[in-house]
Amino acid sequence: MKQNKSLETPQMAIDKSARFKVGDRVRVKDMPYLFYTRSQMYTRGVVGTIAACTYQDLIPEEEAFNLDGQVEQYYIVRFRQKDLWPEYPFDNDTLQTESPERWLELVSDESGPEQERKGSE
Repeated sequence: MKQNKSLETPQMAIDKSARFKVGDRVRVKDMPYLFYTRSQMYTRGVVGTIAACTYQDLIPEEEAFNLDGQVEQYYIVRFRQKDLWPEYPFDNDTLQTESPERWLELVSDESGPEQERKGSE
C-alpha cells in the first residue's frame, strides 16, 4: 500500500521538546484568529493543569490555508468546570480538552484566586 506523503510527520516534530510538563498550571491565551483554531472559546483566559503531553502535529490554522511544515506540541489540559462556568453547581467536576502549545502560557504559583481567570468580572 502506498503511503500518502502529506500524512507523514515532519522530522522536526520528533526533535522539538515540549515546553510544558504534566502538572504545570497554564492559562489559555485569548488570541485573535482568522478562520480556524483548535482552541475552544470557553477555555480562553482560564487556568488549567497539564494532564498529558500528547503529540506534535502541523499548526492547524496554517494547515487550513495549505501552509504546512511547522509543527507544534499538543497537550491535554484539565480544567475545573466551575472555573469555566462559575454558575456550574459542582466543585470537583473537571473537563479535559486538547490545546496547542502556542495557545498556552505558564501561570506562576504566586497567582492568587483573583488571577485565575482574567476578565471574569
